[in-house]
Amino acid sequence: MSVEDHNELGFWRKYIFSTDHKVIGVQYALTSFFFLLVGFSLVLMMRWQLAYPGQPMPFEFLSKIFPAGLPGGVMVPEFYNSLGAMHGTIMVFLGIVPLAFGAFGNFVVPLQIGAPDMAFPKLNAASYWAFFLGGIVMLISFWVPGGAANSGWTSYPPLANIATTGQTWWLCGMVLLITSSLLGSVNFIATIIQLRAKGMTYMRLPFFVWAQLVTAFLLLLAFPPLEAAGVMQLMDRLFDTSFFMPSGLIVSGEAVDVSGGGSPLLWQHLFWFLAHPEVYVLILPGMGIVAEVIANNTRKPLWGYKSLVYSVLFLGFLSFFVWAHHMYMTGMGTVISAFFQTTTMIISVPSVIILTCLFISLWGGSIRFNTPMLFALGFLPMFGIGGLTGLPLGFNATDLYLHDTYYVIGHFHYVVAPGTIFALFAGVYYWFPKVTGKMMNEMLGKIHFWASMIFMNGVFMPMFIQGLGGVNRRLYDGGLQYAQNEPVLHWNVFMTTSAICLGFAQIPFLINLIATLCKKKRVESDNPWEATTLEWATPTPPPHGNFLTEPVIYRGPYEYSVPGAKKDFTPQFEPDEESK
Repeated sequence: MSVEDHNELGFWRKYIFSTDHKVIGVQYALTSFFFLLVGFSLVLMMRWQLAYPGQPMPFEFLSKIFPAGLPGGVMVPEFYNSLGAMHGTIMVFLGIVPLAFGAFGNFVVPLQIGAPDMAFPKLNAASYWAFFLGGIVMLISFWVPGGAANSGWTSYPPLANIATTGQTWWLCGMVLLITSSLLGSVNFIATIIQLRAKGMTYMRLPFFVWAQLVTAFLLLLAFPPLEAAGVMQLMDRLFDTSFFMPSGLIVSGEAVDVSGGGSPLLWQHLFWFLAHPEVYVLILPGMGIVAEVIANNTRKPLWGYKSLVYSVLFLGFLSFFVWAHHMYMTGMGTVISAFFQTTTMIISVPSVIILTCLFISLWGGSIRFNTPMLFALGFLPMFGIGGLTGLPLGFNATDLYLHDTYYVIGHFHYVVAPGTIFALFAGVYYWFPKVTGKMMNEMLGKIHFWASMIFMNGVFMPMFIQGLGGVNRRLYDGGLQYAQNEPVLHWNVFMTTSAICLGFAQIPFLINLIATLCKKKRVESDNPWEATTLEWATPTPPPHGNFLTEPVIYRGPYEYSVPGAKKDFTPQFEPDEESK
């Protein structure tokens, strides 16, 4: 069917309740950026409380928005706990995952494999709306009696089972978000396997597509246990079952009236069986984006393409065998802890291979230091810091002292904040011309990068100092009541100032985004970056059905600077001289 053969859709069908993968990708992007802003706003309130415990918030309107949590502008401990739980939940499940997987995956993957759309377009729309409703439920929970969930983003029972009403809303929201991810993962797997263009063999797939395929399998296999756990915790809260409630539990001096016999550790196993693969759900799409940007801006093929593919497959497989390294404090035996220590060390190997391939790809390249490339280059050392600082947490003996300290927060945030989020910004700047037909301003982009790089490190690097100094996380006053914390608590003011500056550092990005959308000048070419992959073969922006003619693939995805070629890039979709 040609592009002209379909009926023109109305506004609501075209932009709101669309089944076009490109529109759904943009919907995911806009919604997840909104939730990233919400999640960041929550952490700014937390950081103010940590830097200036007990002092009123500087903005009076906050006490009107959250009257129960900020009476007179002063934060109560229960509200601090809610902010911590909801910040983690929103940033991971409503921000980074839908942006990395839902937005970039939806828009780019069908284009890169030569598909006219996703395999199941209506399922794709259902996936977005389940995500959207899950986010609405999470936000509304702030204003239910007792406030939002306040048992940590991990929601450990029995505390979560006896928590306020917000925990029930949290569980309902999680069920919707998990359902969204399951629908999306099935769709991605079917699309990549079944709808590849003629000539697009598996070893001709761009690395970004491989990363999304493995991510889809992780979501499909790891999320059902948590969905089951969420339903069981809902049953415990609403119907007095005892899946996670032990016998003989005493709360405030009173015996809890439950049948008992449940296991709080069962929740931890089911949660972390998802939550460790979830780390790779966050990082793998980012690695895929960085690979595309580095290959394009070094003007040379990715070094070790097959090594990258096999590493990402092995990484996905092994991620299901390391979850209990989050549970060393539960009293597991030496044999089982030795097993999880071993698998944790092994899983670092494919991560190092991927990072090494990306570093070596820079060697000898004619590097273009544009904005996407700067964010991709920034990703490499930041993810390296995140990975290296995770190694001590993989050993039982060292985790005993570092567990639940700010060291853990620093480690995790280096993986997902200056790590994954830098990769996502690289993708935004790189594919923005294909989405809109307009190129973002380079000067504003570079200001955005350097300011974000400086202040990101200002926020998270001191966390390692505090963690090694013994400061525990989830303390309402930042650890003020513990004498041993005093030498390192002054870093809270520094980190809070850096976090505020990091917020201001995003203003150039917002100005750039709005100004670029408003300007009339469009890119002169459908392939402004002179890239080799298939998404650049479509008109800009891509029309309904994506391709004007059925695409055919003639070569691998990264044919840059081929000896004897007339130009320094040879697209996958450009036929050989002999085949013309």
